[in-house]
Amino acid sequence: MEVGRVGQVTCAAFLIACCLTVRTCSAVGKNKGRNLRAGFYQYTCPQAEKIAADLTSAALGQDPTLAASLLRLFFHDCFVNGCDASILLDSTLSGEPIEKASLGNGKTMRGFELIDEIKAKLENECPEVVSCADITAYITRDATVFSGLPYFKIPAGRRDSVISRAADVFHNLPTPAMTVDEMAAIFTRKGMTVDEMVTLTGAHSIGKVQCSVFEDRIYNYSETGSRDPKLQAAYASYLSAMCPPADAVPADLAAEGGDRLVYLDPSSPFRLDNSFYLRMREGKTLLQSDQNMADDPRTAELVGKMAAEPKMWMKKFTRALVRLSRVDVLTGNAGEIRKNCRAVNL
Repeated sequence: MEVGRVGQVTCAAFLIACCLTVRTCSAVGKNKGRNLRAGFYQYTCPQAEKIAADLTSAALGQDPTLAASLLRLFFHDCFVNGCDASILLDSTLSGEPIEKASLGNGKTMRGFELIDEIKAKLENECPEVVSCADITAYITRDATVFSGLPYFKIPAGRRDSVISRAADVFHNLPTPAMTVDEMAAIFTRKGMTVDEMVTLTGAHSIGKVQCSVFEDRIYNYSETGSRDPKLQAAYASYLSAMCPPADAVPADLAAEGGDRLVYLDPSSPFRLDNSFYLRMREGKTLLQSDQNMADDPRTAELVGKMAAEPKMWMKKFTRALVRLSRVDVLTGNAGEIRKNCRAVNL
């Protein structure tokens, strides 16, 4: 998973679109998710969670790397303008560039086809009942369980946004080079704690990162032309082999764009566990932001606790994920229940 103030959009900004479609503008009605509850579709669509879980399990069985992509998709959705499925939209009534088009999301986002498949089946089972935002939350929980964590309930009752703006992405998402101060400020604005920030960083125990994201730590740290001294020597050598300098990239790789992918945690690349925190303390992390957490006095103790107590981390991670799922959600009459997760209703 990759890891920003909530963009405040009002009906005034999209007055024509809001009025013509007779819908509540999505930025109005954002809340802290207190109205969400487990078993939300118990009577209106009782098979909703099972349908999502079965299709997710099948997809992950074919491609286990998709689990990390689903967690990343959920995080990127929730931290921009709330857990409202705005990241799924291909267009909006405003005609503005959408979140998908932002370089902060880029072409590496995955999971859209799985959501389309689940939505199509749910629309056949119980039309216009289950929101795309809830589907995204369900499959994130299912990916977490598939990756080794105990099953947990995820609350539902979210509605879908009619707004998606690429301009809202960059200032809402943490980046790989951020300091602890910068990351903590983003999490705080979302109503989350520094403890939850460190806990959710454990999602980096699965997934891959492009060499271009961290190659400065290998070849030009702080523009010195040398390695980041915090990188463990043997690990730095491994990264150099995996990510050769531009003038040494093999011809076949250069033809494909020259940007390899490296596992965030090669010791257990498909399993969510606390081994990632051990690697953080040993100087075996790819992202500068992760290393910053291991070094900063405010977060180093938390990293140490996560590394030492795997069961504690598992429990804290699922709790933090549920908290994340409540960030700035739409409920009640706000937003809509999309018929197609890629498009607003007409």
